[in-house]
Amino acid sequence: MFEKILIANRGEIACRVIRTARRLGIHTVAVYSDADRDALHVSMADEAVHIGAAAPRESYLCGERIIAAARATGAQAIHPGYGFLSENAAFAQLCADNGLVFIGPPPEAIAAMGSKSAAKRIMEDAAVPLVPGYHGENQDDALLLAEAGLIGYPVLLKAAAGGGGKGMRRVDSAAEFPEALAAARRESDKAFGDSHMLVEKCLIRPRHVEIQVFCDNHGNGVYLFERDCSLQRRHQKVVEEAPAPGMTPAVRSAMGHAALRAAEAIGYRGAGTVEFLLSAGGEFYFMEMNTRLQVEHPVTEMITRQDLVEWQLRVAAGEPLPRRQEELAVHGHALEVRIYAEDPRNDFLPVTGRLAWLQPPQESEHVRVDTGVVQGDDVSIHYDPMIAKLVVWDETRPRALARLKRALVEYRIGGLTTNIAFLHNLVAHPAFAAEEVHTAFIEQHADAIFRDAGGSRARQLPLAALYLLLARERQVAERASRSADSFSPWHLGNAWRMGEPRIHRLGLLMNGSAQQVTLEEIGEGSARRYRMQHEGHGLMLAGRLEGNELVANVEAHIERVTVVPHDRVYTLFDACGATEFALVEPDLGEDVEHTGAQAFAAPMNGSVVTLLVDPGQRVAKGDALLIMEAMKMEHTIRAPAAGSVREFYFRPGDLVDGGAELLAFEARSD
Repeated sequence: MFEKILIANRGEIACRVIRTARRLGIHTVAVYSDADRDALHVSMADEAVHIGAAAPRESYLCGERIIAAARATGAQAIHPGYGFLSENAAFAQLCADNGLVFIGPPPEAIAAMGSKSAAKRIMEDAAVPLVPGYHGENQDDALLLAEAGLIGYPVLLKAAAGGGGKGMRRVDSAAEFPEALAAARRESDKAFGDSHMLVEKCLIRPRHVEIQVFCDNHGNGVYLFERDCSLQRRHQKVVEEAPAPGMTPAVRSAMGHAALRAAEAIGYRGAGTVEFLLSAGGEFYFMEMNTRLQVEHPVTEMITRQDLVEWQLRVAAGEPLPRRQEELAVHGHALEVRIYAEDPRNDFLPVTGRLAWLQPPQESEHVRVDTGVVQGDDVSIHYDPMIAKLVVWDETRPRALARLKRALVEYRIGGLTTNIAFLHNLVAHPAFAAEEVHTAFIEQHADAIFRDAGGSRARQLPLAALYLLLARERQVAERASRSADSFSPWHLGNAWRMGEPRIHRLGLLMNGSAQQVTLEEIGEGSARRYRMQHEGHGLMLAGRLEGNELVANVEAHIERVTVVPHDRVYTLFDACGATEFALVEPDLGEDVEHTGAQAFAAPMNGSVVTLLVDPGQRVAKGDALLIMEAMKMEHTIRAPAAGSVREFYFRPGDLVDGGAELLAFEARSD
């Protein structure tokens, strides 16, 4: 076994590898960029080496710097994690050339699967079923368009060198094809340095099921069963579970052996995942093989009771596989969701900012939280916005699902927008409980998943209003204590006016919905209560603040909730999950200067990729004007009407803060 390894990655996966290495008595070396000087993985490792600037191309993608760090620290092997250089055949070869063990497959195996088109040909020879499509080398735009027509719409454009949903677009018609192709090529080139595309038949509502395989240097290979990854957005996985719901022993065996044939065809070694599309009738088709450890590997670990990182280390050190196929079995059911800093209500755009409040659920044999951040850390524009992976296990799927819903309610993050409420609505949907999973699930049930439930709002609005009043009183009391006349009635936060009722009028914004409430104070001191009026309904409220905890009495129902303030936005955590609200400032009627041009604000922190039109050029409604990119995701700014761009305020490559004006647009009716 190795004495010292270097982890060529960051965040959650780096922390994950360090934990297993520490348990095995292996010393670890971390690498870090300028943005990660104070990151969790740096503090966890025995040593850490600085490798460059924040941008991945200047740090985590610089193979030579990582090799130099390994040699300088005496590391014997390099674990690449996932992403970055994990599936880079040249880097694997560079490790070998420098006498370092690459904890992953041979460079030849990575290269074989690195091109999706080449992989399809290899799989065809290995008798692994394939989706109909074009996988050729000719990349002429007109040819790809023609092939799409022959295959029949809808088709899926896929980056030949890609993975993780990058460089992938669904195209429903020939008219959409040119713009989708250009966008997929740009994204693929940026992510992988390769713009080659595949065109495949887009199967309607298939399931995405993958097989975990493991091979050693002694001719042994096993499959550790399957994971269902059907629930996706932007072709990226949202929920993963193992075993796959409704999987039969016959289909499991057929998929497992097909996956092993795929691995054997390329002389595989280490951990790998073979991904399939599974039809309702049980037919399955090869999609791709990921020649690395997958993000969702914890669900496999939970049901097999094996540590896959330990397996990786042992195989890379020359040991045989720890288990034979007949020694592996499925135990219970596991689910994983990815907690992201993103806005599901704004097309899942990534969000940057500080984790002002971070309180994950309590870990146990049933609940696991894999993360690379702590409270106070910043979510950077340079990296994937994943905060953590939440994994649960129990003996049956219904029991595991109940644990997941509970853990999501207990997962509390303040300071920036996350997908926690979205995930809770998703896994609480009756169709998910009924195992009706497929790749179009989120689109099919969008109304329910993205709901702003009236019942939940009716319950949470009094809590939000009460918190704002009590917080105001606390603030006023603190100010009064510093005043020369602390007993002045003008220091009271109780709406005191001589000879008038004590009434507060509040405007609240809750999950994007404006709400008006009126609260009348009744009583004094500890006996003070509030009569709240909202849309013709009245409630009696009382409560107190204990730090970030609100102890509320709403119509004699006492409840304790957490409220976290951040930059004029508040997050309320209760039994229903997380709700964001803000106090709406009154409109004082100031005049605003209007011009004939509309300003477009950046929807996120990021960089300008390209400008698609020239200033003064006439455009139609819906035409693409500019493309931004952040956290590996592109966002297109489109014309809201016919007109022209008067001026661009940024150039390609410029960094842009979220909310900054990108351009001035002149609408024209002629």
